[in-house]
Amino acid sequence: MMNPIIQSLFDRKSCRIFKDKEISQEERKLILEACMQAPSAGNQQMYTIIDVQEKKLQETLSKTCDNQSFINQAKMVLIFCADFQKWYDLFSYENCNPRKPSVGDLLLATTDATIAAQNAVVATESLSIGSCYIGDILEQHDLHRELLHLPEYVVPVCMLVLGYPADDHFKRQKPERCKLEDIVCVDHYQRKNEQELKNMFEHKAGNKTLNEWATAFCKRKYNSDFSKEMTNSVQKYIDQFKSEAD
Repeated sequence: MMNPIIQSLFDRKSCRIFKDKEISQEERKLILEACMQAPSAGNQQMYTIIDVQEKKLQETLSKTCDNQSFINQAKMVLIFCADFQKWYDLFSYENCNPRKPSVGDLLLATTDATIAAQNAVVATESLSIGSCYIGDILEQHDLHRELLHLPEYVVPVCMLVLGYPADDHFKRQKPERCKLEDIVCVDHYQRKNEQELKNMFEHKAGNKTLNEWATAFCKRKYNSDFSKEMTNSVQKYIDQFKSEAD
């Protein structure tokens, strides 16, 4: 049952160490074309991909996205934007009397953009090219909107950095996933009780107690300054997608 595509999904892990080896133009085009084969709502392709080719822009993004220097070492950087601007503009140009885009349109467009991004991840893995998602592109609303010239109804959902993995990448073990029964519910959502949650996450604690690990993780991720800043930035994007009823 384990075919090459499924095996690559099991083997793939985020790559943050790249070789100084260029991705060919043929490979770049193939990756982008693979993105466009992704399913989308009504085949509307409510996304736009920004292919970052200017080195100065890439260097800036490595700083604005939480000062992660490996971003600047990547050989290909793609920003996947939820984009309802093009549809709203088309409807306006064609005198369709369109309503203003709302949060439902944003969620659909976000889904479209994310699926296209995952197609890129699968495609690059098949080419032995490493990839890493950068969620920090959602932070710093004002700065990134100006930097990328984003109009009203475009949101940078995620960024991918790509490159051939350095040898050290293969030495790092892929983080353990939760058990299948912890993630999959049958027919309806089943909220876990305290003990079930402890059992679900205990493998993440390592040599710490679950309380020690959860407390540190909550502080580092959920209660962090960057998480609060991302929430503020995302709220600004959401505020732009208001229906006429609002």
